Amino acid sequence: MTFENPSNAEIRDLLAQSKTIAVVGLSDKPHRTSYQVSEAMQNAGYKIIPVNPQISESLGEKAVASLRDIQEPIDIINVFRRSEHLPQIAMESKNIGAKAFWAQQGVYSEEAARILKDDSKLVIMDSCIKVAHAIYR
Repeated sequence: MTFENPSNAEIRDLLAQSKTIAVVGLSDKPHRTSYQVSEAMQNAGYKIIPVNPQISESLGEKAVASLRDIQEPIDIINVFRRSEHLPQIAMESKNIGAKAFWAQQGVYSEEAARILKDDSKLVIMDSCIKVAHAIYR
């Protein structure tokens, strides 16, 4: 299986229709890329849910330890973890009713794509959500 990201139109529609982003691996340190990208998305009007068992909050939002701990609907699962962690996160995301699974720039896994192949989520990998938002808004 060779993975391909969805079309530009699908990504544009996803960003336009989404409100809540669960960010797996979000740091509470302002110099980290996950923080900066998530802050930009928060400033663009998205609700951010930090998913990181090592922190209690980030960007003024209470953190949860895992996707399973989120008690509200999620539109996008945005992953800031190394590529080798994607299959595990993909498995965990299968039971979450999100519209999309988005792995940030430099993060890619054919195994995660296979895991999510039959799921109804859009799968986007090796792409920065902040850059996509700037292009498609």
